[in-house]
Amino acid sequence: MEFGLGLDFHGQDVTKAAVKASKDAISRSCLIGLNEVCGFSQEDVDDNVLIDVTVAVSRPEEVDEEEVRKCFPVGKVTVHAVKGGLKTDGLYFTRFEDKDDSIEACLACVKVEIK
Repeated sequence: MEFGLGLDFHGQDVTKAAVKASKDAISRSCLIGLNEVCGFSQEDVDDNVLIDVTVAVSRPEEVDEEEVRKCFPVGKVTVHAVKGGLKTDGLYFTRFEDKDDSIEACLACVKVEIK
């Protein structure tokens, strides 16, 4: 189990924050060694590795779960977007596609289970 933090400073995009949080979480783990440790073939990995991702954002209904799924190169990935995260005051620059002066923060929890 790993946790990650992702921020979208400009654009207030909860999906971008969720992707960054997911990548942050998996940056501290290595799924590559599963072949050697568990004796999986390349084909077995996708069938035997279950990855459950929960992302907490201010607007969970706007998270593109497929974009979050793309962060994980192996396994069967499920993504759950829940209410949480943080929306806080930030900076407002229209050239950076800001919609308002807020920053979106996402917390991700990534659980990996081996069958």
